[in-house]
Amino acid sequence: MDKNTRPEKKEIAAATLAALGEFGLIERIRQRVRANPAVLTGIGDDCSVCTFPPGEVLLTTKDLLLEDIHFRRTWIDMYSLGWKSAAVNLSDIAAMGGTALYVHLGLGIPAETALDDLEAFMHGFLSLCDQENTTLCGGDTCRSVQGLCISVTVQGSIPQAELCQRSGATPGDIIYVSGTLGDSALALLQLLEGEKPEAHIALRHYRPQPRLQLGRALASQRLASAMIDLSDGIFADLGHILERSGCGAELDTRLIPLSASVQQHLHQQPQRRTQVLKGGEDYELLFTAPAEQQQRIAQLSAELNVPLTAVGKILPAQEGLRSIDHCGITHTSMRENKSDASNPGGFNHFRA
Repeated sequence: MDKNTRPEKKEIAAATLAALGEFGLIERIRQRVRANPAVLTGIGDDCSVCTFPPGEVLLTTKDLLLEDIHFRRTWIDMYSLGWKSAAVNLSDIAAMGGTALYVHLGLGIPAETALDDLEAFMHGFLSLCDQENTTLCGGDTCRSVQGLCISVTVQGSIPQAELCQRSGATPGDIIYVSGTLGDSALALLQLLEGEKPEAHIALRHYRPQPRLQLGRALASQRLASAMIDLSDGIFADLGHILERSGCGAELDTRLIPLSASVQQHLHQQPQRRTQVLKGGEDYELLFTAPAEQQQRIAQLSAELNVPLTAVGKILPAQEGLRSIDHCGITHTSMRENKSDASNPGGFNHFRA
């Protein structure tokens, strides 16, 4: 916590959230938010009032995180839950190549929630906001009778000419991913099966790092032709780009970068390979780029100290989606069913 920009934690005698009350909770949060001259009116009024960079377009994203759907309180500490609640939204701004500016937070809180837990949640949430130079400007709180409900809205901006969307891929483009994939999915798989993930794997699941600096660099330098963040798994998220761009692709799963921990685990339990590769929640970036940009992308990788790995190429639409498995066998999907094409095997809330 930055003592220069946020007041020290105040001790509150109240033992319960009911004793503090909604407005006491809001005031408690307001006192912890860092000052930002671009926020003319923040927490405490009917609307936030913020300035906006001239000549740029507005980016807005929203996500819900629901207890027992997106997280289980028995698995994740409240600091990490706060961090992740901010991260999954900031990652969307990164995927468009934008700069994250303002955050709004809505909380549906069970009445029995301990104040210490809310304190830890807000500490994690605001820590990531501070790290990414983003300001919490407002939101809402209410009582929930069915678990903790978290609603986050992030606003960002970008010069319109630099906007990077899912629809810009063209045949011949190279497909890249940042970082390593599969760590978060492995952690979740182990948790579901009653195993304890190792510390590194668990941290990738609980506290993902949004790639805002990378996304901004790819957009501002006009390197990426299309981009998406990896939330639902590489197959599903690549499918979204192909659907919007009207293209096919070849994805070589042998090239997908895996951490040493994931490699060792899959060596011991190869039957989990498909689940780990399709699991999602990495919040890395998947992007396409013209082949002539390979050298510049390699330079950017070195400058930012972020691995950027080529894992395939964009093909004409009639080629479908070809994936090469770890044995070198090619599997082809012609993407005839458009409703399935954008999510071939990744996470989908409304499928069993």
